[in-house]
Amino acid sequence: MSAIAPSPPVSIPAAIRREFEQALGPNQVIRRKEELLTYECDGLAAYRQRPALVVLPRNTAQVAAAVGICHRHNLPWVARGAGTGLSGGALPLADGVLIVLAQMNQILNIDYANQRVTVQPGVINSNVTQAVSGQGFYYAPDPSSQIICSIGGNVAENSGGVHCLKYGVTTNHVLGLTVVIPDGSIVELGGMAAEMPGYDLMGVFVGSEGTLGVATEITLRILPTPEAIAVLLADFDSIEAAGAAVTAIIGAGIIPAGMEMMDNLSINAVEDVVALGCYPRDAGAILLVELDGLEVEVAANLERVGAICREQGARSLTTATDPAQRLKLWKGRKATFAAAGQMSPNYFVQDGVVPRTQLARILREIEELSARSGYRIANVFHAGDGNLHPLILYDQAIPGAFAEVEEVGAEILRLCVEAGGSLSGEHGIGADKNCYMPQMFTPADLETMAKVRDAFNPKGLANPGKLFPTPQQCGARANALQNVPPIPGAELF
Repeated sequence: MSAIAPSPPVSIPAAIRREFEQALGPNQVIRRKEELLTYECDGLAAYRQRPALVVLPRNTAQVAAAVGICHRHNLPWVARGAGTGLSGGALPLADGVLIVLAQMNQILNIDYANQRVTVQPGVINSNVTQAVSGQGFYYAPDPSSQIICSIGGNVAENSGGVHCLKYGVTTNHVLGLTVVIPDGSIVELGGMAAEMPGYDLMGVFVGSEGTLGVATEITLRILPTPEAIAVLLADFDSIEAAGAAVTAIIGAGIIPAGMEMMDNLSINAVEDVVALGCYPRDAGAILLVELDGLEVEVAANLERVGAICREQGARSLTTATDPAQRLKLWKGRKATFAAAGQMSPNYFVQDGVVPRTQLARILREIEELSARSGYRIANVFHAGDGNLHPLILYDQAIPGAFAEVEEVGAEILRLCVEAGGSLSGEHGIGADKNCYMPQMFTPADLETMAKVRDAFNPKGLANPGKLFPTPQQCGARANALQNVPPIPGAELF
């Protein structure tokens, strides 16, 4: 999808606006132009659209009332959490309502005996761990934006994070959901038990990017804090050598809690901004490996991982077991996206996935693509599961630069799919990558997914234009998907 000039918002009729005010309260409805501008984009700021109206529900009943009003009057709507998404999933509609869940930020119940916590969707990810850490528990999924992203958004996008290698992504930690579906009805998906009979509708909902409804109460699995945690930093002359170390560690049967890689451009950006002093500036790449578990297990695996890294050409190793030291090693990785903002006026991030065995080749091809295109690309990613986050640096003040950067991003995604990977690991498809879906899925695949969407969302009012290609966004070719083969036709998009 290329960025297009935003359309002027369409005014919601006064009578309908009053319905929202009566259902939620007058202070929970925003319609002034200058206030609406606050919500015109998510973390993918290149795509912007001012909504016609914003509503701020505080509980499930108010969400249901707002969605019900939209259903009765055929108003399209988009749900938004903290607005940190990077795929345009919460991009508003000019003629639509934006349902902002930020005020639904209460932790409703903590059940330590059964290792679960129930929260509203506006609860910030890291606040879940803060709430339970005093009793020796934590919440495993930890996106880089965890100090600002919300649990509702994590559910919508099926977010991952550093610890997804060992502990899985959001869907592996959601036990139950209270959901408002697009006709305003309230349904319960999943439950308190680990396994429920019947269709796994909760599994369908997590990662559906707001096209099936809104999660208003979320029951999460929490885990006991490990007995021991250690972090190893290994630096290499090349990113290919670091990639080979990743493959060798997993091949040895070791599953780290997290395994992250940063290239030289990212290393120097972080050191320029955060000034850690622990990332070697001359390294081609660094590998951060976190190990957790029983103390004896961690000690043994730390020695094995160190030996493997040495065998693969690591120049030096740094280990940390003290919490403050571990935090210091991780701080740079968590700050990479912010540091990229100091390298360039703008950057465009992608989210492709490749098999671990293909890492070295794909990274080499991305380097060649950077040289051909003239755009610098910083690579930082979840190395353990092959989830790449290439940061394409550019200046939007230069005419045509963003369109060129989009093409570079599209080429990276094509490389990922052709290598047997995926268009997205955790950021979602949203409005950014929906035109590329035919690269990965056959027309029958897309038709089947659309049937699931239509079963929940028959009027198409919930987050329309996201996830699937549409003629408006992707051109007339989206009307003829049956003629587009999944990979050979990739160049069409």
